[in-house]
Amino acid sequence: MKLQAELNDEKHEVEIKRDGEKVFARVGEREYELEASEVEPNVYLLKHDNRIYQIYVAPNGFVNIGNHQFEISLTDPKKLRGANAAGASADGVSEIKTAMPGKLVRVLVEIGAEIEKGEPVLVVEAMKMQNEMKSPKDGIVKEIRFAEGATVNAGDVLAIIE
Repeated sequence: MKLQAELNDEKHEVEIKRDGEKVFARVGEREYELEASEVEPNVYLLKHDNRIYQIYVAPNGFVNIGNHQFEISLTDPKKLRGANAAGASADGVSEIKTAMPGKLVRVLVEIGAEIEKGEPVLVVEAMKMQNEMKSPKDGIVKEIRFAEGATVNAGDVLAIIE
């Protein structure tokens, strides 16, 4: 499968081939051989060079790798359809979910607040590191589902942006 990926305003050609749990990926001129498994919905483990990476892929185009969050847009040149378009629901609602279990240490916005794409909404602590969870789009904070200090599980919806 050949895709176009956009990360930090840079475009990359990506080619992916799968053979069982083995994944062969080429990004530009770099080639990778990985072992991949989906441990729960939208949560993947990738093994490369004896290192294991936990990756959470949100439907809104955000990807969390460890405590780092990236916005990645994928386009299948054959279908000319971006992954971000497929991730938004018809009513324009986006969810902010946790990538791994942790503790909600800070809520940075109030319900009803107008926010911009990329603006911090919540701070979650996992594995002794704090991670700002950012808005995937411009909109209004519709819901904050957990209070500060609450324990959260991987995949929990923390906030809804409309």
